[in-house]
Amino acid sequence: MAKIVSNFFISLDGVVERPDQWHFPYFDDEMGAAVGRGVEAASAFLMGRRQYQEWAQYWPNHSGGEDADFATFINSVPKYVLSNTLTEATWQNSTLLSGEPEQVAARLREIKEQTDGKITMSGSATTVRWLLANGLLDELRLLVHPIAVGRGQRLFEETPTYPLRLMTHETFKSGVLNLTYAPA
Repeated sequence: MAKIVSNFFISLDGVVERPDQWHFPYFDDEMGAAVGRGVEAASAFLMGRRQYQEWAQYWPNHSGGEDADFATFINSVPKYVLSNTLTEATWQNSTLLSGEPEQVAARLREIKEQTDGKITMSGSATTVRWLLANGLLDELRLLVHPIAVGRGQRLFEETPTYPLRLMTHETFKSGVLNLTYAPA
């Protein structure tokens, strides 16, 4: 049975929005290796509508350069898209999961049972909150950056309380904390 694992770049004040504006000064070989290990362990990828639309527009046409390995991975791996507004998912190996929340949760449980390894996701605070609320998230991996962004969407805003248990931790030379939590 697969685990659903979520990965975030997150600031000290909990902001996950627009990491492209604050994350890159901290990206180094240590972080690259940690991100790479997460990708290598993925058997499938889970995403919400916004991420799907952005990535489906970009990655199928991007196969060269330093991102070639990730492009090969993301274009070929099975992808599951949570959305009630999309009518189809045409990107190679994509499956749209839509309908009533209970139906989508049941379908995702079936996918977890039929998949070995990890179903990985990157970003999408809304999806992570939904997964936690439905008991579907197995691991929450946070790369906590030593910066207070001050504004932007936070991972947990106006949500119920979710007790988490620290599974692993690592401190990078950049000051970034690599933390893995599981629901307690």
